[in-house]
Amino acid sequence: MITGNRNVMASLLLLFALFTVNLRLTSAQIGVCYGMMGNNLPSQREAIDLCKSNNIKRMRLYDPNQAALEALRNSGIELMLGVPNSDLQNIATNNDIAIQWVQKNVLNFYPSVKIKYIAVGNEVNPVGGSSQFAKFVLPAIQNIYQAIRAKNLHDQIKVSTAIDMTMIGTSYPPSKGSFRSDVRSYLDPIIGYLVYANAPLFANIYSYFSYKDNPKDISLQYALFTSPNVVVWDGSRGYQNLFDALLDSLHAAIDNTGIGFVKVVVSESGWPSDGGFATTYDNARVYLDNLIRHVKGGTPMRSGPIETYIFGLFDENQKNPELEKHFGVFYPNKQKKYPFGFQGKIDGTNLFNVSFPLKSDI
Repeated sequence: MITGNRNVMASLLLLFALFTVNLRLTSAQIGVCYGMMGNNLPSQREAIDLCKSNNIKRMRLYDPNQAALEALRNSGIELMLGVPNSDLQNIATNNDIAIQWVQKNVLNFYPSVKIKYIAVGNEVNPVGGSSQFAKFVLPAIQNIYQAIRAKNLHDQIKVSTAIDMTMIGTSYPPSKGSFRSDVRSYLDPIIGYLVYANAPLFANIYSYFSYKDNPKDISLQYALFTSPNVVVWDGSRGYQNLFDALLDSLHAAIDNTGIGFVKVVVSESGWPSDGGFATTYDNARVYLDNLIRHVKGGTPMRSGPIETYIFGLFDENQKNPELEKHFGVFYPNKQKKYPFGFQGKIDGTNLFNVSFPLKSDI
């Protein structure tokens, strides 16, 4: 009887160890985007402490907010640090300014702040409302990169930019993904740099906006990861959710330039809980819960985990239009909006509502 108990205990310990490793593998892929466009938000120190207490291991900052960077020291949180669009021209046209920017915002904090990426510009589009910034993006990336390289940190800190999916001209089927012809002269040199520097492209990918813009042809289940069956067949590849189809259309668009292989990091994804079409609490909860669990695997086109940053940390009441105020996973009072955790379904009774991995999964 004692031997039997020992065997049961050993089995339980092994299952718990495998379970813990599986949670780590899941949580390692998820970060959050920390925006600060609200007049009722907690201090930066409180925000970072909130992330730590919720086991959030990665963060995106849109600008080098000094209080946030100070709070991130020795937190263990990996950081994607943003260069705002408004800074691109100065950094692109003056190498000394780029060096100063890196000194002030990177070298003064690294390595106690685990800066992993620098996102130079966000959603700059050569034919959109941000077209005035387009000619400065690549030179700014290159100047920041050279300043990082001069300190021999270019293998530790990767420099890139974040695009949105309006750059895609063809997205269906995913394998035929291609960039719009009127953005190729902007994107192709950037992709060439990324191949050279072995850096990923950052992409803001929102199933919500694709669904909202075309609910006639896109089902809510497909957008929320809840479709019970394959919805889109692309040759031998089956797509059961819109997120994978969007991401693979971007993979294909990069590949179809013929420039070279570039990894994609999903620098934003989320679903608003109020303020517009299909913006219910339940839709947002289901999307985010499924996204967190989904990204530990790959897409039909690319195997391996998908590094993904949820937008956003808090509801931000100074954003517009209305639905932009409701993307947070926390309320400004630091209460969790949704019941799930960031390392799998671990809250309350959901703790054991998971499948334990086999050894081959680890």
